[in-house]
Amino acid sequence: MGWAVYLAGKFGAVFTESCRTAGSVFILLGDTLRSMVQYRIRWDQLWEQMYFIGIRSQVVVLTTGAFTGAVFAAQVWFQFKRFGMESAIGPTVSIAMCRELGPVLCCLLLAGRVGAAMAAELSSMKITEQVDALRALGVYPTEYLIVPRFLALVISAPILTGLALVTGIGCGYFVAVKIFGVDGAYYWDNTIKFTDSKDVVIALIKSFIFAVIIAAIACHKGMNCPPGTAGVGKTTTEAVVNASLALLIVNFFLTVLLNALLYSN
Repeated sequence: MGWAVYLAGKFGAVFTESCRTAGSVFILLGDTLRSMVQYRIRWDQLWEQMYFIGIRSQVVVLTTGAFTGAVFAAQVWFQFKRFGMESAIGPTVSIAMCRELGPVLCCLLLAGRVGAAMAAELSSMKITEQVDALRALGVYPTEYLIVPRFLALVISAPILTGLALVTGIGCGYFVAVKIFGVDGAYYWDNTIKFTDSKDVVIALIKSFIFAVIIAAIACHKGMNCPPGTAGVGKTTTEAVVNASLALLIVNFFLTVLLNALLYSN
């Protein structure tokens, strides 16, 4: 019984800490939304973050989208060819890219690249007392540091997801038609016929919500960095891991909810 009590205690401690952290993240998110309304938007900071998040993330997002669509088309062709269903490769690739692969992989990359950068930068400012210096100068840290990063990520994520969808579907077409010899007319005709605008809407909604999750968790970790230089590395790692796990968990519930709302009829 001793080990059972020990495990129960450990689980309770982890659960309590998780609830406390989640509450802190929601408080920061609410403070960020309030600051967006109460204070003016610092456009210079926003454009700088848009460049870092949006422009400089294009290469990795496009590469991931392209090869995800290509390898998925190849795998689908290997299986569908056995049943004579090559004409169904197009819609299968496009629907999978729109509903799951595009937004999930794109935002996981953003969590690794952008989330880590946000957490590291904010935690460095925290331990070097730059955040306290902003308060001393009468500048609200959430308005100056978090709002531009939050807005930039929320705006950039759906755009980057759209680019990933286009490249993924396009590379899927190239692999299926140009390499494996699938009829191009049937490929595009079936893709257009069976891919609904709701599939694209699902991708954009997911990427928007994922961006909110990444920004909230990364900024929360950065603003609550423990003292010392070792805290920066720990904070950065926790931000990426927690954001990625939260993204994957929320993705399941979003998939069920959005499909129930958009495809209930």
